[in-house]
Amino acid sequence: MQTESHPLRPFIPPVARVLLLGSFPPPRARWCIDFFYPNYINDMWRVMGVVFFHDKLHFVDESRRTFRLDLIVPFLETKGIALYDTATQVCRLKDNASDKFLEITQPTDVATLVKPMQMLQAIVTTGQKATDTLLETLRPLCGSIDPPAVGDCTPFVLHGRQLRFYRMPSTSRAYPLSLEKKAEKYAAMFCSLGLLAETPLNQNF
Repeated sequence: MQTESHPLRPFIPPVARVLLLGSFPPPRARWCIDFFYPNYINDMWRVMGVVFFHDKLHFVDESRRTFRLDLIVPFLETKGIALYDTATQVCRLKDNASDKFLEITQPTDVATLVKPMQMLQAIVTTGQKATDTLLETLRPLCGSIDPPAVGDCTPFVLHGRQLRFYRMPSTSRAYPLSLEKKAEKYAAMFCSLGLLAETPLNQNF
């Protein structure tokens, strides 16, 4: 097995308020965009479409089976949503995108990553592997941190700042929850952080 380094740089808007952390990108063969959550069958950008625009296809180009990066990037910059992953180096125990077969050889130095983000309110993990890795990374620095329930958060202190740690459901279709239910949980989180005025209604699923 070969060690695989993260192929993307952290995406950090000038005024980052929320940092979303996944585990690690899928193999390149599964990418449809050169960005985070690049697998066409991952529903992150559909969830974002539902939550913020009431339309799961807002960021989707169905005819080309890809995502609208020209809409995604300015949207993230406007909202102050930063993106990265909890691992910078991994070994794949199998040649697939499953977190179950992902061995993390170098976790991300999250404390250093977030230090310049002076407006940061919350760190959000988007799956179980990311949650477990983040907890292992933060506990030596922050002491005991209770893992929140899926869709919930727990407070913690980092660099002298009070932050929230949200644990969100994975947007992989392998996670046994409907797109509608995932969107509800993400919408509730963004509402609590002031990035969304109200929970979306009459979504286009």
